[in-house]
Amino acid sequence: MKKILMILTSHEELENTDTKTGLWIGEFTDPYYEFIDKGYDVTLASPKGGKPPIDPMSALTENITGSNRRFQDDETAKNALNTTHRLEEISAADYDAVFYPGGHGPIFDLASNELSGKLILDFLESGKPVAAVCHGPAALLKAAEIDPSILKGKRVTGFSNTEEKLALRANNIPYQLEDRLKELGGNYHTALLPFASHVETDGLLITGQNPLSAGPTAEALIKHLD
Repeated sequence: MKKILMILTSHEELENTDTKTGLWIGEFTDPYYEFIDKGYDVTLASPKGGKPPIDPMSALTENITGSNRRFQDDETAKNALNTTHRLEEISAADYDAVFYPGGHGPIFDLASNELSGKLILDFLESGKPVAAVCHGPAALLKAAEIDPSILKGKRVTGFSNTEEKLALRANNIPYQLEDRLKELGGNYHTALLPFASHVETDGLLITGQNPLSAGPTAEALIKHLD
């Protein structure tokens, strides 16, 4: 049985606003059920452990996916999300791959988390894939600060500057993910249209652009593992 580690944000504060952020719930549930339905074992972790904050926007009716509705009736999944492991408890040696969902939270905490960055490097050095979607690729920033080679020239994607402006969050975050991925050497690509599904695979790195890309990013990771 393949074992997948999913690392979630613990951060909920935005800048210059009282509005909260956190995990974009569909970017967790879509991949989670892709893995579960494949028969994979899934472990959830976060910097602080316990229940991660959920971006309230992701729970609005227009953002609800089929996997969100399935999650509401799944006590096992809800218990797992409410009791995530702390990163200190995690070793890359115990898993076949790691997946980072988004929401704006990761650009604050996972982007600067030393343990997360080292875990990513451990996965890559062991020949194991690292996948991330939307703002989840912010976790790659810390790993690239530790080892610049992991992003240099690699095809990657993530929530775009255009999408950030359209989402009206550009003034509530410390930097734009597209810019930082490029600054650290990433060969950034995006879909022709904002919010269209888009996935990039380059060796062991698999990245998705936005919420609609969450399931396809998980599918790409499954394809790699199979």
